[in-house]
Amino acid sequence: MFKKFANSPVIIALVLTLVLLLWLGSGDNYAAKDDVPAEQQQPQPTLALVEARWSEATPYQLMQVAQGQILPWRNVSIKAQQAGKVTELLTRQGDSVQQGASLLRLSDEGRTELLAQAEANLTLKKQELASARSLDRSQFLSKTELTRLESELARAEAEYARARLALQQTEPVAPFAGIIDRRHVEVGDVVQVGTPLLDLVQIDKLKVTAQIPQQHIARLQQGQQVNLRLLDGRQLTGQLSFISYAADTATRSFYIEVTVANPELLRIAGGSATVEVTLQPLPVHLVSPALLSLNTDGQLGVAVVNPQQQVEFYPVTIVSADNQGARVSGLPARALIITQGAGFVKAGDKVQVAEAKL
Repeated sequence: MFKKFANSPVIIALVLTLVLLLWLGSGDNYAAKDDVPAEQQQPQPTLALVEARWSEATPYQLMQVAQGQILPWRNVSIKAQQAGKVTELLTRQGDSVQQGASLLRLSDEGRTELLAQAEANLTLKKQELASARSLDRSQFLSKTELTRLESELARAEAEYARARLALQQTEPVAPFAGIIDRRHVEVGDVVQVGTPLLDLVQIDKLKVTAQIPQQHIARLQQGQQVNLRLLDGRQLTGQLSFISYAADTATRSFYIEVTVANPELLRIAGGSATVEVTLQPLPVHLVSPALLSLNTDGQLGVAVVNPQQQVEFYPVTIVSADNQGARVSGLPARALIITQGAGFVKAGDKVQVAEAKL
């Protein structure tokens, strides 16, 4: 019966009419969708919120510590300048000598006679030349003969000077006032030219050498006071007397010399000492190590907020670090340092700033 009812023309007509009405009604909806919607207000982007605190730079006195070498002010090895036998020792090890004092004697080896011969020959050549010049005024001597006699006189003068020097060198003298630190020969020893005879040192004044890293050399000044600590705990004071103008190519450090007075003639030359150089004060900021970060170039630095409320990254150098924090240089004298949120912003970003809680 239901099947017969479903095939009725009346029912079919009603269904089609209902479908048509529904389709006509949906046309309004599609037409509405074709209309341009009204322009909507775009939401304003919100600025990142960071916490920051003001930091003032304070002077920091940095001490540069280096290991130094203590050297005599002057140190020379006196060597034989003539061959011969040691005939007399005029000084002993440990003796203080004045400049020009004779130290020992070598055998004469005929040098006195050679000097006398050279002196006589020189006298003869002088007389011959004087006579020749008298003849030259009378025009009885040629210019060539006069030149020959002048040449012979010059040769005689050179021979005399060599003979006199050779005799003098048989008795070596002290080139400066100092102490005989070592003696290498005894009476009877035969020496050749270049044989070490004595070591002479000057230790009433000492020289301490050290190497200073290149980043600190600009804050050194010649003449400034330097403290020295010896291995036994004794302390000395010196004066920075020299700073090299070029760094060592291997270590990139600069050579310095410190002059130290040693009136008591302490036996410390040749040893080592800890050199403490006080550098000029440097303005630094005390920050937590957690605030240090690396930029895209791998530089260590600190993020701050500038007056335009923008983030800036300042490369810094760690001057020192302890339980209080890290002291860094490279920031402005007064800086608004980001303490929270630096990891969520980058240089150039504009931010909102909230005062950091202490």
